[in-house]
Amino acid sequence: MQFENTLSFAQNLDANDKLAHFKNQFHLLTNNNKHVVYLCGNSLGLQPKSARLAVEQEFSDWAKMGVEGHFNAKNPWLGYHHFLTENAAKLVGAKPIEVVVMNNLTVNLHLMMVSFYQPTATRYKIIMEAAAFPSDLYAMETQVKHHHLNPENAIIELIPRAGEHTLRTEDIIDTINANGDSLALVMLGGVNYYSGQAFNMKAISKAAHEVGAYAGFDLAHAAGNLHLQLHDWEVDFAVWCTYKYLNSGPGGTSGVFVHEKHANSAINRFAGWWGHDEGERFQMKKGFKPIAGAQGWQLSNAQIFPMAIHKASLEMFAEAGIENLRAKSELLTGYLEYILNNFSEHLTVITPKNKEERGCQLSIIVKENGKQLFDFLESENIMPDWREPDVIRMSPVPMYNSFEDVFLIGQALNKYFSKNK
Repeated sequence: MQFENTLSFAQNLDANDKLAHFKNQFHLLTNNNKHVVYLCGNSLGLQPKSARLAVEQEFSDWAKMGVEGHFNAKNPWLGYHHFLTENAAKLVGAKPIEVVVMNNLTVNLHLMMVSFYQPTATRYKIIMEAAAFPSDLYAMETQVKHHHLNPENAIIELIPRAGEHTLRTEDIIDTINANGDSLALVMLGGVNYYSGQAFNMKAISKAAHEVGAYAGFDLAHAAGNLHLQLHDWEVDFAVWCTYKYLNSGPGGTSGVFVHEKHANSAINRFAGWWGHDEGERFQMKKGFKPIAGAQGWQLSNAQIFPMAIHKASLEMFAEAGIENLRAKSELLTGYLEYILNNFSEHLTVITPKNKEERGCQLSIIVKENGKQLFDFLESENIMPDWREPDVIRMSPVPMYNSFEDVFLIGQALNKYFSKNK
């Protein structure tokens, strides 16, 4: 498509957007009665209007029924996670047996590491991004130490080539092959939180398996953003939060994927009663018998209130269709890239240009006074995200951002750079 930097062009795209009505299902931000262009869905998604009603239903049933809500609530709490499974599976390209919603992201990452990182004397190394999100860095470091290994020897950190901001797929695969005999796990983010780079999970998983290692991914910035196909890509495991692109509230619940090939394996794990065979759970017997598939990794009762919010959000995604959202996202982000390129003498987009290698986030380095520009944008009711030391992240989300929003970003940038020549 040939983009144009005009209001009429942006408004025409919005008029022809079949998903445009979804933004009316969110509480959009305002400042002094003026619309705020919200670009932080990669950090915390906006609140769906249906979220409050979903939680109020559970409050009402709790008030009326007490413990009987486990069996007699409108959405009985005893099997509440089942209400989420089908839509969560569709969202990440999985079979229902491969997905469960439970806990929080880093808790789930540690649970997966217990199962999929079992180092031996000869196969003990982990490959990950040097610039991974801190939770992942800390999880890998402490898991390695838990096995009495030295992180400096056991963890291989992937670093971009000199002068580049993102990793090349061929370099990742070369590193996997070079360490194949000693490699236990490849553990990457599906999308890097800082650069916005989306990794080729299919190729990386294939390379890991060819040398005898597992492949796992933190999808915090990928779930609800990319069109994932975790089953077909033969990913071993994945975890994700739900409060970013999945709009399920601060500190919301988390999703887990475990490939079907591990559904009935005797793989090592930590156990809790909610992962025990549902037909025998209340017999209270010794001897853990896991539910087949990802649900067997559950530990404790479902988190009803955050899950209620997530249920409401997943229903919106099911209605919109992740394929449709991804198609709009590519166009929306492409338009943002076009707008930003008008200011290339002042800023550099470090996120890959190839739409297959990014989601909706574009990360920008400003050549001078980046924090000053960030503060100015906020004063103009544009809300991006600042990441030290020098990156502004902008994430136009297809569920609630518009093409006119992107046009307004360009207007604000033009105003700033015209004043600061």
